[in-house]
Amino acid sequence: MLDGLRVLDFGQFIAAPSAGQILADLRANVIKIEPPGGDASRRSGWQADNCGPMFSAYNRGKRSIVLDLRRAEDRGVALDLVRSADVLLQNARPGVMEKYGLGAADLRERYPRLIYGSVSGFGHSGPAAARLGLDIAAQAESGMMSMNGDAHADPTRVGFTVVDVLAGRTLATGVLAALVRRGITGQGAHVTVSLIDVAADALSQQWAEHQLLDAPPSRCGNGQATLAPAADVVAAADGKIVVSAYLQEHFERLCACLGRPGLAQDPRFHDNASRVANRTGLLEELAGMLADLSVEDACTRLNKAGVVCGVVRELGNAMDRAAATAPERLVRVPSPGNRLLRMPALPLTIDHATPHDAALPELGQHGEEILAELARQEMAPWG
Repeated sequence: MLDGLRVLDFGQFIAAPSAGQILADLRANVIKIEPPGGDASRRSGWQADNCGPMFSAYNRGKRSIVLDLRRAEDRGVALDLVRSADVLLQNARPGVMEKYGLGAADLRERYPRLIYGSVSGFGHSGPAAARLGLDIAAQAESGMMSMNGDAHADPTRVGFTVVDVLAGRTLATGVLAALVRRGITGQGAHVTVSLIDVAADALSQQWAEHQLLDAPPSRCGNGQATLAPAADVVAAADGKIVVSAYLQEHFERLCACLGRPGLAQDPRFHDNASRVANRTGLLEELAGMLADLSVEDACTRLNKAGVVCGVVRELGNAMDRAAATAPERLVRVPSPGNRLLRMPALPLTIDHATPHDAALPELGQHGEEILAELARQEMAPWG
């Protein structure tokens, strides 16, 4: 796939490193360039060693070298690495890469085939460009938090770093598109991604709703404000399921398969508008219909009837289920300390290629190896 492609990952935390891992999963040669002490994600929320959860999630299959860019010698090594690189990824604070002579403008002038990928918080131009940005700031300022959570509680962040993760995938997409263009024109590119733009893009449907309905989307917790049942959580005998059957034919199937076909003609529920207006009563009726069914039996029955549903699982149960039902979509990730993680593979396949296991790098583990490669490259023209 991307065999032979050389990628330099200067990233910290999630956005740039996750893009680098996508390229590594596609078999690119990804060199992770870390400062003394390593990527800050190594010990974020973790003290046992230098491969904590955040680092473990986004850095498998890379090689690590430590460079202190404050030192002229190490800056020289970084520039030597750039000379033979196809892609550079970074999400440093505004101005940091430029301070070390590694900014996009300087490097692309010297190496016009280079694909330079940058992630910022609030864009690369304009009055907010100098602002520091983290996932939570983008969730807040994009409007994402305003529509997440219960109507009678504070706005709530999405329970994981959704904007950072989406930014990494957006950056990887841009880099791959730029590589395709380079194959045609021979020219590199500067691919820029901002967290605030990624968050806004994720809310495209809500932008449309706000303008077409002339009202902001309401914060309603589970469920969707204008559809029912839609993403509604309903209790069964041994847990909860989520159900979406807001199209009339789907709601009729739902009622029929649970033994209450007449409920679809009940005046409270005979169309979507009525179901939205009487959501509380609707959920009570559904809970009564599911009271004697396990979550697995309920979902089996509903799925067979063509109704969208899912068991609301705890993460551990979801992990166990993935290992039992789709082990081919998991990869083994050895890490320092003789730990072995099972992690989701890249969620795509090309020509049915099997995902490959890949280890996490110890800090600086491949420094000598990478420097030796550089030395051989320096000798090659005269060899």
